Amino acid sequence: MAGRLEDKVAIITGAATGIGRAAAQLFASEGAKVVVADRNVPAAQETVSLVGEQGGDAIFVQTDVSKAEQVEDMVKQAVAVFGKLDVLVNNAGILIRTTRMHEFSEMEWDLTLATDIKGVFLCCKYAIPHLMERGGSIVSVSSTSGIRASINSSAYGVSKAGVISLTMTGAREYAENGIRFNAIVPGLVESPQSRGSTGSAEAFEQRVSEIPIGRVGKPEDIAGLMLYLASDESSYVTGANFVIDGGRTVG
Repeated sequence: MAGRLEDKVAIITGAATGIGRAAAQLFASEGAKVVVADRNVPAAQETVSLVGEQGGDAIFVQTDVSKAEQVEDMVKQAVAVFGKLDVLVNNAGILIRTTRMHEFSEMEWDLTLATDIKGVFLCCKYAIPHLMERGGSIVSVSSTSGIRASINSSAYGVSKAGVISLTMTGAREYAENGIRFNAIVPGLVESPQSRGSTGSAEAFEQRVSEIPIGRVGKPEDIAGLMLYLASDESSYVTGANFVIDGGRTVG
């Protein structure tokens, strides 16, 4: 089914690489005009080029989602260029591997929460007034670290649990405005961040061996779920949290 996002405008944060890039390409192929938002300028520009090569329409807005003024500008540019906003995908995030709680620094805690939960809040804050005009969809990326113990990355786990809470609250507060909020809860996905956070190739492969379905997730696996939640096919879905981890949390 082509054109599932025809005439829709979508902001995707963290779209320079990995899941965000896969989503940008998929959304554009389904007819969306895409705002690629990221701090990584060269990689984000490459994403825009890849979208253009496949015949899609995308722009890049350099954005640190932890900075309110940059997020506000990101939304303003999206509306100025494309005339409206229909979809927000909160995908930007960082994972800092830490020691146990009493040993890691306040700086590591603040940096993680500033991006991974404050960033989601800020993007929602500035996008919602535009989405209220005609309804829309907000899709936020959590993690299985937000629904189970997050050993040696407790700040990350707390922030990702917060994404789930913010999603459920937003779904209740803005249902009357036609805005749907849903969260995706990925397990291990093949990406530079995932490989870096595990510490070694051996540790990464050990985690893969624990996945019942027998393989690591691909960015396209997550992007496909994002597409469903962004599209009108999910018009009756809000306040939901979708675990997509190859069965790891039940294995």
